[in-house]
Amino acid sequence: MDADYAGTRRLGLSRKLFGWFALVGGVSAISYAGRFAGGKPPKNALFQYSTAVAELILFAIILAIVFWIARGLPKREAFALRRPDSWGRAIALGIAVLITIAITNAVLDPLLHGGREQGLTPSGWQSSHAAAFGLNLLAFSVVGPITEELTFRGLGFYLLEPLGQTPAIVVIGITFGLWHGLVEALPVLVVFGLGLAFLRSRRAYFSMPSSTGPHSWLR
Repeated sequence: MDADYAGTRRLGLSRKLFGWFALVGGVSAISYAGRFAGGKPPKNALFQYSTAVAELILFAIILAIVFWIARGLPKREAFALRRPDSWGRAIALGIAVLITIAITNAVLDPLLHGGREQGLTPSGWQSSHAAAFGLNLLAFSVVGPITEELTFRGLGFYLLEPLGQTPAIVVIGITFGLWHGLVEALPVLVVFGLGLAFLRSRRAYFSMPSSTGPHSWLR
């Protein structure tokens, strides 16, 4: 009976992992196709309502698929919605990860210009479009990072961990980088993803503040 249950559970997790890879692969393919076909977004895209609306719709669709894949799983465990085993250790590890990401970005950005590739930095402040900018800030700095954390540090790592923590960390790092559809910024994004997965592997369940999302590092 136990063997049958274990086999059924492994089969269920394998199917969910396939679904997760399909989601991540699909978003990555769309991101790169859009990047190569259409280039960078308009210079002042953050001052346009259409940018925020498109992103919020995309994040809503992604979250719906993620929760559909996770149906039947223990949600608090699958999405890492638990307190860390040690707050002091979790905070120390989080700071170490942030420092590593900052150093990586400082070293590579002058060479690769990842922030310039993203094309989201506006040319200047436009007070007449402040409301649209605020909505975009919500989309990119709050909703986006939450969606990505639940997708990668949450469900993705949970489904990959049975294969081993090291493979899970590496796969999360690479797929997180590819997810954004960037080339020059890819190394920094991979390091960011590795950091998220590393924190999960060390039972540091707390999420890094949304302001530290990849869009905030790439300037």
